[in-house]
Amino acid sequence: DKVGCIFFSDRVEKYIPPKKGRSHILMIIRELIGFRPRSTGTALSEAVRFLTAVMKKRCTAFLLSDFLDPARDGEEFANALKIAGSKHDLVGIRVFDPREAELPDVGIAELQDAETGRKVWVDTSSAAVRDHYARAWRQRSEAIDSLLKHNRIDTATISTDEDYVVELIKLFKQR
Repeated sequence: DKVGCIFFSDRVEKYIPPKKGRSHILMIIRELIGFRPRSTGTALSEAVRFLTAVMKKRCTAFLLSDFLDPARDGEEFANALKIAGSKHDLVGIRVFDPREAELPDVGIAELQDAETGRKVWVDTSSAAVRDHYARAWRQRSEAIDSLLKHNRIDTATISTDEDYVVELIKLFKQR
């Protein structure tokens, strides 16, 4: 099968058109390892719209992301998914770090948004703050799952502290 790749941040950073062959796959792997984005932002809708524009024939596309962007890009991403999902077979591979789901009790800590650079001081010793953070994380996760399910996108959720192979096998068995 032909394999291609779209690297994106808040814009499409690099596009490698689908081709067959061992040397092409090795080139994609080399690009994956060495890729450094120009931007720190994320706009999933841009990548999905680009996919729809460049791929004229129906394809299977794997969208590998933490899917946290829809909080900022919700309606645009939902529309892009709807259009791309009607043309292509989309599969979501959602990667998350379990340390993002709950704040540890470490006292006052400075947190920084990796995309915007915005910093905020948080009192993690407050149970109310930790509960609010965990509840917000769960709500975001449920919203992402709901959006993907609504658009009939098969999804695997992969934790950075677990074996990804088990989740991928489950995904391909369900398909």
